[in-house]
Amino acid sequence: MSPVISTDDLHRIFKNLDKDSNGLVTVHELHHFLHKVGIQTTLEDLKKLVGRTSLDYIDFLFFYEAMDKARIAEQVDSDHKDDLLKAFKVFDLNGDGFISCEELQSVLSNMGLWDKQSGQDCRDMIDVYDKNSDGVLDFEEFKNMMSVPSLLINVRRRSLECEKLIMVKLMHVS
Repeated sequence: MSPVISTDDLHRIFKNLDKDSNGLVTVHELHHFLHKVGIQTTLEDLKKLVGRTSLDYIDFLFFYEAMDKARIAEQVDSDHKDDLLKAFKVFDLNGDGFISCEELQSVLSNMGLWDKQSGQDCRDMIDVYDKNSDGVLDFEEFKNMMSVPSLLINVRRRSLECEKLIMVKLMHVS
């Protein structure tokens, strides 16, 4: 169980929702409760999610766990996006919302990862992810670059090494 709501509290909530004391909470009762606590969903969506017309206490606990896990997963996704945004800002030196080859070179140089050969390799790396061919990476392109497994990238070996070094350094930034 999540530490936010104890099993005792969940049992009390269940008993309060079970208006006719038959040991079951209907989807309608659950829907009304969810709206009262600020969770907006349609009755139809809730019926699809629950998969039946009513829940006993055990089903109610499983429902709560599923909702809690979904909330946590959503928070992790949000945290991941925040981390990516922080990493993006490390490379977006002028704050214009784009990473240029020059900015990438400057950051790599500051990290001690720059050599003369890296110039073209980093240009190649940007070109691989630059979907709109404007010569720079925006945040969406950067997210794609950071989420694609290295083995799927079809660029020269040195570009892969450059990307891996950036990823390792980014992990240490956040």
